[in-house]
Amino acid sequence: MEILKIILMVIFILISLALTVIILMQEGKSAGLGAIAGAADTYWGKNKGRSMEGMLVRLTRVCVILFLVLAAVLNMGIF
Repeated sequence: MEILKIILMVIFILISLALTVIILMQEGKSAGLGAIAGAADTYWGKNKGRSMEGMLVRLTRVCVILFLVLAAVLNMGIF
């Protein structure tokens, strides 16, 4: 049981580091002065789900879910 706890803690640390890097790689959500001129309706703005930014958002969601599940499992005291 102790080995499983150590493995889960290492995975938890790796997910937390990956989550930090992924969040820092994302752009800010504020549109700035580009929204005044209508620059928000570009091709990249409409297809954000298929771009690198969309992939980072999906990857962030997956990492957050894994982070929360592992935090709950490690905190339950089963191990």
